[in-house]
This record gives sequence, structure tokens and C-alpha cells, in this order.
Amino acid sequence: MNHIELFAGCGGLGLGLESVEFELVMANELSPMAAETFAYNFLDENLRAMADVEKGGGLPKRTKWLSSQFPKSNLHNRLRENPHEFPPYAEGESDINGPEDLDGALVVGSIVELNRFLEAAPECRDALQSSFGRGGLDLVSGGPPCQSFSLAGLRQRTNQRNSLPWEMAKFVELTQPKFALLENVTGILRAFKEEGQEFHAWFEVAKAFAVVGYVPLCLHVNAKLAGVAQNRPRFIMLATRADIYDELVPTFSAVERDLFLPSHQFYLNITQGQPVSFGDISYFDADKPQHYELYEQSFLRPLVAYRDSVRTVRDAIDDLKIHAPDLPSEYVRQINRMFTPFIPEHDMENHEMRKNGEHVKRRFRIYQMLQKVSRSDERIVKALLKGEREALPADVAERVMGFDFLSVAGEYVFFGSQIELENYLKAHGTKKQTQKALTADSPAPAALSIPDDACHYDHDELRTLSVREMARIQSFPDGFAFRSKVTTGGQMRKYEVPQYTQVGNAVPPLLGRALGEAVGNLLKRLNVKELRDERSMAEPLVYADTKHT
Repeated sequence: MNHIELFAGCGGLGLGLESVEFELVMANELSPMAAETFAYNFLDENLRAMADVEKGGGLPKRTKWLSSQFPKSNLHNRLRENPHEFPPYAEGESDINGPEDLDGALVVGSIVELNRFLEAAPECRDALQSSFGRGGLDLVSGGPPCQSFSLAGLRQRTNQRNSLPWEMAKFVELTQPKFALLENVTGILRAFKEEGQEFHAWFEVAKAFAVVGYVPLCLHVNAKLAGVAQNRPRFIMLATRADIYDELVPTFSAVERDLFLPSHQFYLNITQGQPVSFGDISYFDADKPQHYELYEQSFLRPLVAYRDSVRTVRDAIDDLKIHAPDLPSEYVRQINRMFTPFIPEHDMENHEMRKNGEHVKRRFRIYQMLQKVSRSDERIVKALLKGEREALPADVAERVMGFDFLSVAGEYVFFGSQIELENYLKAHGTKKQTQKALTADSPAPAALSIPDDACHYDHDELRTLSVREMARIQSFPDGFAFRSKVTTGGQMRKYEVPQYTQVGNAVPPLLGRALGEAVGNLLKRLNVKELRDERSMAEPLVYADTKHT
């Protein structure tokens, strides 16, 4: 099964797809920093080492820049280049001269410029359509950047990144895969409201794919149901090329017909010029009991396979503790077993600890306490920490005094009076809203993309998580190495994609694998049908009297 990966990032979705027999035709990624990780793990190209001319350097064979300010020989500057300043294809330094430069390559550059390039280079477009003669293109997949759709972000409807799902639809129109798979944050389902009008981004994206000839099936799934140790709800759109949909219809069960019927009618209305309005197509939410059965009894079943055995933070990282680590869990053994065969052999990297000051460690212990008290007690204590109240109610203080805290002397102590506790909390006050301690026996929260997002759950591990621990939660195997800078800050956050962000932005490999299994199920039905058609044409027709064939 052949696939092209757009918005490839560090490669979480691609790794999941490769583990269920998808082969990479081409990948595209905007960020040189994320591309460095992708190249290291999928192409076995160490771009950082190649950039070191004094140590011999070299040029990558499969990592290609669509357009850069710098020549191919200046890989060092290319890896540090602001991708928002890439010149247009026709004006910059390009590594792509013909179809042979795209085969199995990671193309570093903008999807907008890639589309323009393919429109101007039909021989390259045709090569991608045929997977370079290897049986056609089965899947184009990708997770367009989603910060402006995210409920945790600014939700700017006019942000230029919001156009990227439409650019993906344009690429799909150019390359004509059998299926397209788009992944995005659950915030895309929440309407933008401007001047009394509502704009439903997911609905408009579904329309865009229908216009270019695809039947869009819209889903709302949670990565934890696919076995990921994270509560990570996601919007998924599986778009099927119309002629492929017609071939699949005879293979559908009654449940699958129910799944696709509204989508197919929506597609017909659009292609026949009929008016459509919001509500003509809906999405199926795996968390809703009435929709769950549609997943359980259809080709979508891999997306909910772990509904009754949800993995936890403890499963993911307990063996990586500094103090009294446990043995690796079945979850850890599983992700290593599933994914390690598809990446070059590397020792485990990215488990370096960040330095946290003593004051910050004491605050981490407060966060751990807040995860163990009731919601109402938590709100009251947080109000004190933020300076919104001067004292705690006596009953709240009594419950909080049942926990030990880290003293200035570095020892764990219990407070003997309410005033001592309140003074301690006031001395460690903060207005920071997002940071909290992880809960050991629950999946991790979705927002884990910078070190400050969370601290460890263990009493004796007063620290933030390492890149490796965050990667474990996301279901990356231990041999998957993250490259480039560990973190960044300030204005550079607008374009740099360091290791923590690469992990946080990635599609979890286990979710990618489940999506690959679902699409693979449909592709195998097509293959069976083709074999039957070939067989029926090859076998002689035997008449009833058996004398004539």
C-alpha cells in the first residue's frame, strides 16, 4: 500500500502507517527542525552530521529542499532557516529537477509551493499519481497545523494556517489517491463566531474534498481508545475517491452503509450543484454510545480497540523514574515491539533532565497535592496561590495539612498550623494557569508540547518530563530519536519546532497504526474484488449442457 505523507512533522502518523504495510512514496514537511527528525528515523540520514563540513559533511540523498535561500552545499544554514522565509519555488535554490528527485524523498518546503510546483510540472504530478509505477497511489495523509483551530489557542479564523486543509484538498485533487486522511484538533468542530455569523471549519473542509471528487466521512475519535496513554480527542476525515467508493459499496455491511450514507448524499448534492447547508453532514463521535457501535461493528474498529483497557501515564513512564523505577509495562513493550522494526537501530536518547530550581520544585509538590484533593478544594487553594484570597476555610486547610510539602531545607514536612500552611502557599504563589502535575493512573492530558505543561506525578520526582517521557506517552518507541534543539522561546516560537513541540504536535503512532488498519481494511477489499474480477474473466463460462464453453 503506497502513501504520501503531508505535514509529516517528526513522523508519528507515518510510523503508524509503515507498521501496517504502507510504503512511503514521498513526504512533505515545512519545518527543517522537524524534517531533521523525520530524515534521521525514516531515511537514515543524519542531517546535523552532514552539515558539519569540518568533519567530512556530505549531502543528503533523500532529503530535498523545494526552495531555499541557501545552496545545497550550505546544509548548516538550511537547517536553521526560517521556513516562513522560504523563497517561491522558481526563485530559490531547489534540489528538485524531475520526478526522480521525489521518489521516496522528504521534501522540505511549503505545501502551497509544492502544489504550484506540481501544477507546473505534470511529469512529477503523474509520477506521484502512479507511485512511480508501483501500482498507483493508495493514500494521502496528513495533519495540517492546527493552532488556530485549537481551543487552547487564540482561535483566529483569518490566520493563514487555516487555509492548509484546503491546500491538502488541492494536493489530493492533483495526485488522485484512492483515499485521503486528514487529522486535526477537536477544536475544528467548534464554530468560529464573527458578527453574529457562524463558520464551521470542518464542514467547509468536508465540502472542499467533496468538490474535488471525494466522499468525506467525518469522525471524532480519542487516541486513548486506540491504546495511547493520552486523552487526546481528534477530528479525523477519511475521504474516499468517488469511483473507489462505488467499488466498495457491495462490500459494506449494514452498519457501514449507515456510516457512509449521509456522506455519499452530501457528496452527490455538491457534485450535482444542489445547495447544501450545515447539518447536511454530521460526524460520528466514538465517545457517544449511539455512535460507538458504528465503530465497533465496522472497519473503524481499530480506533476503539482499547476502550476497555485504557493505558495510563504510569504505564508509559514509570520505568523511567530516577528514584525506584519499575519494570517496563506491557504498554512500553508493545510500542517497542510494534514500531522498532521500522526505524534504524538507535539507543534510547532524549531522556536528559531539565534543571528545576528549588523554589520551582516546591511548587511542583503543591501541584501534586492539588491533583489529589477535591475540585472545590483545588479551586480554593488556587485562588490563594493567585492572590485572590487571603486565607483558607478551616476545613479546607485541615484536609490540605494532611499532605507533606518540600521545605526550604529540602526536607518533606507537615505543617502544624493553618497559618504556617497559608504562608507557605503564599510564598509559592503563581498566576500560571496551565501547569499541573500528571495523574499516574489516568491518561495524560492532550496539551503536552512544552516542558512547562506538566510535572511528574511521583512524590520523589519533583521535575518536568523529559522529551523521552513525553514521547512514551505519545506511543513512540524508545529507538525513535528526536533531533534539533530541545526547546525554544520568545519570538522563535513562531517558526522553530524543537523536540518537545515535535512530540506534542505529532499524531501518536498507535493512532496512526489504527487509522492505517482501518484504511488497509478497505484497500484489501478492493484487492479481493480485483482478483475476483480477473478470475471471472480468465475462467471459461460453462453452459448448462456442459458441451459448450
